[in-house]
Amino acid sequence: MNPRRALPAVLLLTAGGIVAGLLLAPKLKGPETLSGYVEGEPLYLAAPVAGMVKAVHVTRGQAVKAGQPLFQVDPAQVRSQFDQATAEAEAAQAQAEDARKGQRPVELAIYEANIAAAEARARDAAAVLRRVEPLARQGYYSAARLDEARATADAAQAQVRAARRQRDAAALGGRADQIRAADARAAQAGAAVAGAGARLAEVSPRAPADARVEEVFFHAGEWAPANQPILSLLPDARIKLRFFVPEREVAAYTVGQTVRFACDGCAKGLTARIDFVSPRPEFTPPVIYSRETRDRLVFLVEARPSARLAPGQPVDVEPLR
Repeated sequence: MNPRRALPAVLLLTAGGIVAGLLLAPKLKGPETLSGYVEGEPLYLAAPVAGMVKAVHVTRGQAVKAGQPLFQVDPAQVRSQFDQATAEAEAAQAQAEDARKGQRPVELAIYEANIAAAEARARDAAAVLRRVEPLARQGYYSAARLDEARATADAAQAQVRAARRQRDAAALGGRADQIRAADARAAQAGAAVAGAGARLAEVSPRAPADARVEEVFFHAGEWAPANQPILSLLPDARIKLRFFVPEREVAAYTVGQTVRFACDGCAKGLTARIDFVSPRPEFTPPVIYSRETRDRLVFLVEARPSARLAPGQPVDVEPLR
C-alpha cells in the first residue's frame, strides 16, 4: 500500500478513537454531581367546627415558633359544649361523693326519734309484763294473758333493734355497687370534659413546631367550613432534598450517611443526612433540574429573612464514592 494513501486513514482512525474516548469517559467515571431539588411537606391546619374566623395572628411568609398562636375560630359553640360538660362532670362528682356519705344530720335525727319511741314502747311493755307475771302465778290472770304480755314485750324489743339498725344503715352511705356506678358516671363525665376541652383548643391552635407560614386561606371575618384548612405551615423539619442516584451506585447509599450538596447562592459546605433510600427503581423524571437547564428557569422571588433553603430550589449533590 502506498504510504501516502495509508496516512489519512490512520489519522482518521486515531481521531475517531479520541472522540469515542471523550464521549465514553463521563459514562465510565459516573456523573460529577447528582441533580436534585428541595422539597417541603406543608401542614394544613383547620378547625373541627364551622364558624367565623375571629382572628389570624400570623401573616404569609412569617416565621413562627413552636407553641405560637396561629388563628382562632369563633369559640362560642364549642365553649358552650365545654361548659355543659363541665357542669355535668361536677354534678356526677357530687353524686359520687354523696354516695359515700350517710344521710344528713336532720334525717338521722328522725331515726333517733324512732329509736326513742321504740324504746318507750319497750319499757311500757316490760312494765306490763312485770305486773302480769306475779298476778298470773296467783291465779288472777290466765296463762293466755301472761303469754300476750310476754309477746308484746318481745315485739317492743324487736322494734327497738330494728330502729337502731335503720339508723346505722342510714349513716353508712350507699352500697359498694352504687358507689362504683357513681364513680363510673363521674369518670365518663370527666372524659366528656376532656374531649370538649380538646375541641375548644382546636379552634385556637398553636404552631406544632418551628415553621414558616406558607399560605393563609381565610382571614378575620370570613366564614370557614369545618375541617377546611385556614392556613398552611412549612415546618423546618419537613424540608428535605430529593436527588436521584444511578442504579450502579445506589448500593453506596444507606440511611444515616451524610452527603454534601451545593446550590446557587447558598453557603459552602452544606450537608444532608440520608433518611430514606427507595427500594424500587424508577425512570429518570422527564423534568429534572440540571446545570444545563437551570439558567433558563425563572423563579418567583419573595424576600424572607431566613437562611434556610426554599422548596423547589435545584441542588447539586456530590456522589458518594
